[in-house]
Amino acid sequence: MKLTGAEALIKALQDEGVDTVFGYPGGAVLPIYDALYDSDLNHILTRHEQGAAHAADGYARATGKPGVCFATSGPGATNLVTGIANAYMDSVPLVAFTGQVVTSLLGRDSFQEADITGITMPITKHNYLVEDPADLTKIVREAFYLATTGRPGPVLVDIPKDISSGETEYEKPAPLCMPGYKPPTSGDEDLVNQAAAAIMASERPVIYAGGGVISAGAHEELKQIAQLMVAPVTTTLMGLGGFPEDHPLSLGMLGMHGSRYANYAVCECDLLLAVGVRFDDRVTGKVESFAPNAKIIHIDIDPAELSKNVPVDIAIVGNLKIVLKQLLERLTAKLPGAWQDRIKQWKKEYPLQFETGKDTIKPQQVIKEIYNVTGGRARITTEVGQHQMWAAQYYTYTRPRSFISSGGLGTMGYGFPAAIGVQVGCPDEVVFDIAGDGSIQMNIQELATAVNYELPVNVAIMNNGYLGMVRQWQEMFYNRRYSHTEMINPDFVKLAEAYGAEGYRVEKAADIKPVLEQAVKSSRPVMMDFVVEQEENVVPMVPPGEALNNMLG
Repeated sequence: MKLTGAEALIKALQDEGVDTVFGYPGGAVLPIYDALYDSDLNHILTRHEQGAAHAADGYARATGKPGVCFATSGPGATNLVTGIANAYMDSVPLVAFTGQVVTSLLGRDSFQEADITGITMPITKHNYLVEDPADLTKIVREAFYLATTGRPGPVLVDIPKDISSGETEYEKPAPLCMPGYKPPTSGDEDLVNQAAAAIMASERPVIYAGGGVISAGAHEELKQIAQLMVAPVTTTLMGLGGFPEDHPLSLGMLGMHGSRYANYAVCECDLLLAVGVRFDDRVTGKVESFAPNAKIIHIDIDPAELSKNVPVDIAIVGNLKIVLKQLLERLTAKLPGAWQDRIKQWKKEYPLQFETGKDTIKPQQVIKEIYNVTGGRARITTEVGQHQMWAAQYYTYTRPRSFISSGGLGTMGYGFPAAIGVQVGCPDEVVFDIAGDGSIQMNIQELATAVNYELPVNVAIMNNGYLGMVRQWQEMFYNRRYSHTEMINPDFVKLAEAYGAEGYRVEKAADIKPVLEQAVKSSRPVMMDFVVEQEENVVPMVPPGEALNNMLG
């Protein structure tokens, strides 16, 4: 049947199972938005294109389905760049569609023209400039396949206005044939045998699990292996929820702001089973001192990550769920011993703790109360900074896709639009954005989106009057020279009310629980301004460049 390019795009999206799109219209995407008018796709109009990208990212992380966003050409497309980079760093399946000037004007510095395929080449798995309406359906099929297979990531499709306006015969694309792209599946049998033998020979094993566990849906296999090995499990920030933190074998998070017992365990283990991780600098600290006595087994779907940052002894490329099943077939149950006793002792000696303030609210109190009020079943998003680390430390994550945060890029302003995407994808669940007074203002305009679509997102602002993590580093490493980190904030309650949301200010510890209980009962977006102790620090902390067992606090 004859369709315009825009109509073919919408139909191709529906063929891919897309039900929701986050976007913002403009001149170069008018044909696409005209086709949307008659479609049954759920379109969420954000108030900024960056918000659309982050919302699509949050939707993808919460549901496991690819997120989709639309933006117009030029500044609309470039406003997506931070969100695309964020998804790329954290391996999130995202497909971004941008409008472009008509093909005859490409390369002429035309009004609202930007070379978005060139700009995003380093931060996408692949991108396309569509040159013929007849290619649209095939390109859409490829884009979703690339975004969701292998190591997930963002793909961008740039569509000139004459392509979306032009006509084409719509046919479902033929089965995919991409000879140069073959995502790995099972691991090499010899290497898996070597890994199993090393695991069975170890006396002090530790499992180090990352976001790849969640992407691969391998959390049950991870749990089975941990229990067979009687191995403590520590996770990265992106891996939170991949192993239940209420399990006796859980060590919580490791790294710069990880638990002391997780860092000590990594420093003293004789075998480190690293699954779905990339050994980033915030985890390893001083590389030469990372797991110095351990044989390291690294399993990942991306061969480029193997021995990239830390040399490993056994490197296995493959789909994590499949490789862990291969390992399970080769392992037999081990018995606990002195290593497990030592872990228990570390947990007793070095628990995560804080002193409760008499006259002020400690941010950790708020996090723990959010956990209590929600029964630990909320979907938590965060902005980036101190509050992010407290949310990682003091909320107990027991299921995958329940902690959603910007890891690799560390994007301030991520959490609130991501929470909107999470709420759209999980309409029956309680969603909290744990925010800082600095980060929340970077995309606070998305309050209008939440109100517009009646999304009951809860925002808990840890308001300390500073760019908190920057101030902490200035305190610790720059002699308390607080250069341009003090914040003069708006009245967040009045701001929330101006947008049509509910707003509450909390200045006493006794009021934390009642306000949170009121928030989770509300059917409207709620913004809570928790006035917390100004110079509270995130501890423990491994100073940059130091070994993991050299912690402050």
